[in-house]
Amino acid sequence: MCGLSGELRFDGRSADVDAVTRMTATMVPRGPDGVGVWSMGPVAFGHRRLKIIDLSECGAQPMVDSELGLTTVFNGCIYNYQQIRDELSAAGYRFFSSSDTEVIAKAYHRWGTRCVDHFAGMFAFAVAERDTGRLVLARDRLGIKPLYYAADAERLRFASTLPALLAGGGVSSDIDLVAFHHYLSFHSVVPAPHTILAGIRKLPAATVRVVEPDGTSTDEVYWSPSFTRDPAHADWTATDWQDAIAERLRTAVRRRMVADVPVGVLLSGGLDSSLIVALLAEAGQTGLATFSVGFEAAGGESGDEFAYSDIIAQHFATDHHQIRVPGSRLLPAVDAAVAAMSEPMVSHDCVAFYLLSQEVSRHVKVVQSGQGADEVFAGYSWYPPMADVARGDAVDAYLRVFADRPHRDMPAMVEPHHLLDADASRRFVADQFARPGAETSVDAALRIDSTIMLVDDPVKRVDNMTMAAGLEARTPFLDHELVELAAACPPELKLASGGKGVLKDIGRPLMPVDVIDRPKGYFPVPAIRHLHGPFLDRVRDALSDPAAKSRGLYRPSWVQAMLAAPNDNRTTLGANALWQAALLEMWLQTHGVT
Repeated sequence: MCGLSGELRFDGRSADVDAVTRMTATMVPRGPDGVGVWSMGPVAFGHRRLKIIDLSECGAQPMVDSELGLTTVFNGCIYNYQQIRDELSAAGYRFFSSSDTEVIAKAYHRWGTRCVDHFAGMFAFAVAERDTGRLVLARDRLGIKPLYYAADAERLRFASTLPALLAGGGVSSDIDLVAFHHYLSFHSVVPAPHTILAGIRKLPAATVRVVEPDGTSTDEVYWSPSFTRDPAHADWTATDWQDAIAERLRTAVRRRMVADVPVGVLLSGGLDSSLIVALLAEAGQTGLATFSVGFEAAGGESGDEFAYSDIIAQHFATDHHQIRVPGSRLLPAVDAAVAAMSEPMVSHDCVAFYLLSQEVSRHVKVVQSGQGADEVFAGYSWYPPMADVARGDAVDAYLRVFADRPHRDMPAMVEPHHLLDADASRRFVADQFARPGAETSVDAALRIDSTIMLVDDPVKRVDNMTMAAGLEARTPFLDHELVELAAACPPELKLASGGKGVLKDIGRPLMPVDVIDRPKGYFPVPAIRHLHGPFLDRVRDALSDPAAKSRGLYRPSWVQAMLAAPNDNRTTLGANALWQAALLEMWLQTHGVT
């Protein structure tokens, strides 16, 4: 788990090592344990290292393999790297480290771009070929690891974070109007390749890009789960599905214990993280470090779920850390969390994850998290109503329950020069729903949520906030083999018991039912959901800042109306509309975007 950066020149000039060094320097929190910069002619790589596998300097990056003529930078973890290493060794490859980075390089040499088919894990990597001048960029199947880039006729730059590319300089910071529309309508999700800035893009998940020395490139999407019923499973009963999914989940949890340092668990008190703890206990894990966070109540809303996390911690005798965040720490953490965001992210969970990660990183370097179970196993409230929706009506039904606001409401909110004539978000959703391979409306909703929404909201949120503390988060519910099986599972089994039915059935014999049958909860940060006092002042300051007025994203009349009633206006899914508008301005100002 690290931060990578690089540049490839197309104009015959040598790579700008100073720019790569600046980009690398912004990612110290992602990799506090080491730094490296390498260059050769038109290409340069930078890397910040968090030591998880092969703690020696043999695992340092950029990793140069002179024998193969390859240089590699990598962010993530290949959980099955030892098995791949054994296979490559049997084929005659010699290893000088025990790292998964070297396995990537040698796997690329043996299998080319199809090396990604062999990897079980989360990854973003770049490989430079010495003899051809070719550059290869790749991102994991579920987009757990980020990869941003900026390109023009002269060069390509890439990095693990968007602010790193800003530090490199020379990129347009104009607002991308399509991304802005998605931000305000598509629940603040900005799908790849767009980012909120027109000059910076992101490589889509499950994509390998081959960049030639002249700047031409080709993309290959190497994975896409099928949300259809497999004839091979036609005679499976509900118990068969439960057993198969349980076994895949056991494998996913076991894989994510691979490390040369201890691994803990972020225990929210919900079904998903509790199930991870239960499966680790079933496998014989003892003394497991678990961590929960709570905040002061506000607006009549509780700020913690300790009642549930304590049940699991006590039942499985974990080494539990109950982190209580006083109100005095919350406001400073808002700005710190915004600074840690590669892109604007509205969820108040960001602040919770930021503070939790800062504390957890004092104890362990790696944690497992329950992120992704809701999108993969139908845990959200908008899935059950989709079960009765005809496939042809699915787009409108989905947007009614998921979109923050319809396109027709935009003119009252957004200044005309930042307003699109077309409904970009509806068009995007319609295109996704029209793709073949999703049988029912629920299948189509689960597909867009698990391959698009999940990537650019919850997964990105966890990566940004944990990596801001030099903490590696692993998500077993996003094991690609588990996701494939879940996609093929009949929707009614996932929708059962109010959602995530098959997971609840797996959990019943393993852990206390009080946690299984409880109402669905979230990471609560009441002070942000219910803006008042200094939090409202921070929002007002952001929207009245000269930079905000100069940028002119929102109509002043709309801003004044929101500030007059800061907690009366909610998006479709209940987010604070004023916070959503202000968060974007806070992010732009924090990252020096003018």
